[in-house]
Amino acid sequence: MIREVFAWLGLMLLRAIAKLPLSVVRRIGGLAGDLAWRLAAERRRVALTNLRLCFPDWSEARRTELARRHFRCFMSSFFERFIIWFEPPARVRALVEVRGLEHYEPYRGKPTIFLAPHFVGLDAGGVRLQMDVGGASMYANQKSKVLTRAMTRGRSRGEGVRMLLRNEGLRPAIRLIRDGVPFYFLPDMDLGRRDAIFVSFFGVEAATVVSVARIAQMTGAAVIPFVTRMSETGYVAQTYPAWTDFPGDDLAAATRRMNAFIEQRVLEMPEQYLWTHKRFKTRPPGEPGVYGAPRGDRR
Repeated sequence: MIREVFAWLGLMLLRAIAKLPLSVVRRIGGLAGDLAWRLAAERRRVALTNLRLCFPDWSEARRTELARRHFRCFMSSFFERFIIWFEPPARVRALVEVRGLEHYEPYRGKPTIFLAPHFVGLDAGGVRLQMDVGGASMYANQKSKVLTRAMTRGRSRGEGVRMLLRNEGLRPAIRLIRDGVPFYFLPDMDLGRRDAIFVSFFGVEAATVVSVARIAQMTGAAVIPFVTRMSETGYVAQTYPAWTDFPGDDLAAATRRMNAFIEQRVLEMPEQYLWTHKRFKTRPPGEPGVYGAPRGDRR
């Protein structure tokens, strides 16, 4: 009960901050990112480990600077998320520009998957897209009921938008996709071995869900990449042409193709990728873990 009260108070504060001009909210986010870099030792360690694995040829100084920038971007996007979730639709539309939506038009009303990798603008692009085309997506319950309700409400702003719980499995999603409801799919998290295979991500074997390829195979869905970039004035959500000849008969090759696309986008804006996620937590049989035990380092 006490935790829920604090969660409610925190939510009210965040909604109040969201009413400020974007430049102020972003400045608050940047300062919070610098603070998180100093205090969140475990997340800092995860980010640096990921960067060492993915960019072994970079200097430690370069990786550290990128990680610091990521923390600023991540915390800025966190505060700005409450603009996206709760401010009037007109402000959201002004804040988030959608480009390339003509790539979706041939598939409107047909099975479609919007492939949305984990960049910091994920929520901004997803909410803005669903304001235009509706759709559905998945989420995981938070520890706080207050935050879960806020997140669900915030991510359901478009007409007829549906949010599915991850623990319900993929069957509800498959039914919606078959009915022509565009599905906003987040494909690049380590969710364990279930429904995953090991394919390369920046040269490191990563447990990667085959759900995108499998669902496309089952439903005939078009897979349309959709990537959101944080810009100086807000966000730009880029819709890419639907992938041709996807997934084909080789699920491993299709999944590697997906990872290769994400790699290309990461190289375009490396500070905006979610480096604080334990992307390589699940290891191939016989390989040791890469994250080790938490340390109390203060850098």
